[in-house]
Amino acid sequence: MVFAPTPLLTVTVDQPTGQPEIHLHPGGQGVWQARMIMSLGGEVVLCTALGGEIGQVLEPLLVSEGVDLKVVVRDSGGSGGYVHDRREGSRQEIVDVPGQPLSRHELDELYNLALGEGLRAPVSVLSGPNDPALVPPDLYRRFAADLGANGGRVVVDLSGEHLTAVLDSGVFFLKVSHEELIRDGRAADDDEEQLSRAMYDMHAAGAESVVVSRADRPALALVDGELFEVEMPRLQAADPRGAGDSMTAGVAAVVAGGGDLRTAIRTGAAAGALNVTRHGLGTGRSDSIAGLVDRVRLVPAGTRPQERTTPDELADRVIER
Repeated sequence: MVFAPTPLLTVTVDQPTGQPEIHLHPGGQGVWQARMIMSLGGEVVLCTALGGEIGQVLEPLLVSEGVDLKVVVRDSGGSGGYVHDRREGSRQEIVDVPGQPLSRHELDELYNLALGEGLRAPVSVLSGPNDPALVPPDLYRRFAADLGANGGRVVVDLSGEHLTAVLDSGVFFLKVSHEELIRDGRAADDDEEQLSRAMYDMHAAGAESVVVSRADRPALALVDGELFEVEMPRLQAADPRGAGDSMTAGVAAVVAGGGDLRTAIRTGAAAGALNVTRHGLGTGRSDSIAGLVDRVRLVPAGTRPQERTTPDELADRVIER
């Protein structure tokens, strides 16, 4: 199950040949993650809320993606979207409309809808809102607690107060970027010691495993109390956006299929690397991703002394709270 509370309508003006083209697609973190999970052969239930004229356009576009779409129709406000101009090669933002916050009634309906689907799924991906003000962090805290307490594995790619909220409940896997850690004050800079300290702190706070992406440097992964660098071949980027979402999706797809976490992280890294070679976010050929997985290595990195928190201890702490 992918929880995508605030999907976007993406409008991109491109000109790969002599004539300009206009491309309309559904987007936003959860949509891009769902798209990559399906590229890897996974089945996805996408739980979302849609409203206004943009919502009316988004619904058939989402259905055409092939997801099992579950929708709460919004009464109080509309969905968001953006327009980008890519005719000169790089993306130029023309307009970005985040949408309007979900009302209390809409939040209750969406929570019940997504919780029911999440309880039936082996893995639930909680994607963040495209603007933090649209969905309150406490909804994520309750989600992580309720799904985890009932045997679900919760995968998140969050930052800020939304990240703090899910850590309070405990999650199976957390992906976050080094820029987000610095922005949130969890790390002073991008020094590996600073980032690894933040990773151990988040592990102790409630994340069973953690991956920190570092732009063009190898990602860091904390698995079973051990810190690794995720090494892989460098590829030329066509569009640098979307690598992190594809990585999260790759991890979720492998874990949902019964794979081990280290293979899942290697697959996620391969999916993220290949995604940036394409112009479509959350896209990639499964055979190409599979061909790259063997070239991804988890290389032990330096760690600082830290008392290891086992999954059972994390579960006990969540129950006590």
